[in-house]
Amino acid sequence: MKLKIAVLGGDGVGPEVTAEAVRVLRAIANVNGYEFQFTEAEVGGVAIRKHGSPLPEKTLHTCLESDAVLLGAVGHPEFDSMPRDKKPETGLLALRQALGGFANLRPVQAYAALSDSSPIKQELVFGADVMIVRELLGGLYFGEPRGIKDDTATNTMSYSRYEIERVAHIAFQQARNRRKKVTSVDKANVLECSQLWRLVVTEVAKQYSDVKLEHAYVDSFAMRLIQAPTAFDVVLTENLFGDILSDEAAVIGGSLGLLASATIGGEVDLYEPVHGSAPDIAGKGIANPVGAINSVAMLLRHTAKLEQDARLIESAVNAVLLDGYRTKDLVPSARKFNTTAEVGSAIERQCADMAISHYAYHAV
Repeated sequence: MKLKIAVLGGDGVGPEVTAEAVRVLRAIANVNGYEFQFTEAEVGGVAIRKHGSPLPEKTLHTCLESDAVLLGAVGHPEFDSMPRDKKPETGLLALRQALGGFANLRPVQAYAALSDSSPIKQELVFGADVMIVRELLGGLYFGEPRGIKDDTATNTMSYSRYEIERVAHIAFQQARNRRKKVTSVDKANVLECSQLWRLVVTEVAKQYSDVKLEHAYVDSFAMRLIQAPTAFDVVLTENLFGDILSDEAAVIGGSLGLLASATIGGEVDLYEPVHGSAPDIAGKGIANPVGAINSVAMLLRHTAKLEQDARLIESAVNAVLLDGYRTKDLVPSARKFNTTAEVGSAIERQCADMAISHYAYHAV
């Protein structure tokens, strides 16, 4: 197996968590004899400082020539007052457009080892396992016209039938490999975009008779997601709603730092933790690398088609959490916690041990 991976550490804690994810990938490659080639490039604020652009041409070229892109995070307060084309987030949106990935997969689960980390009652979150499928290239983030003129600001939400159909198919395909249920979230009682969304999703559902479809309004769903997270399997929604709901869902597991994502459907797949750049804790070695590490598990699953190795990483993460490893976000009031590197190193060792044990067993 040969794989070219573009590594974009980005801003804030991005380089720290990405380094741990690469460490784990190298461990998998070493045990299995895979050839993973890593090429680093700049994006976001660090690219603005160095190249004057949040997405330099060299970075984009590197990404388009790779099999997959691993991104840390982008963003920094120093750019908040800059023109839109000079903001780090603009570089991320441009990268997503260039790579063409329209379906953003964001899995959320409640780890048994972290039952005391979630503010939700344990009996409500126990066993929760939700896959949020977020449409990523449409809606308010990309609609035109947009901008600020005098005292009026404008953003446009727009969706075509084609955009809705293609992401709906991804959601139903995901559900077929899970518990065969899709909850489509919209605001069809108010928004015309959501009315078309509901109509098209209902039509697509007819091609998946083995999957149950239900519709929900985003406001009531936001409450239900916290009240009864185990009631949901695959959640399909548009760009803005997906952004908000997936961050809300982090409370189920106990921290935003645990959540991974995969952006698929385009020329090159993009993988990144859901969390932001967190510049206030950058360089302190306290960021949670699990989201980034779970993201490379998704990379192995979706891009490399190495399901066994993807599950091995996920099992290693679970084992390390069961062993009591905790970054500061999981024990905010505790004086003792593990550093970013300590957690990454523990998962790396666990991956190597599990892989060696697995192949030794099958070689007998």
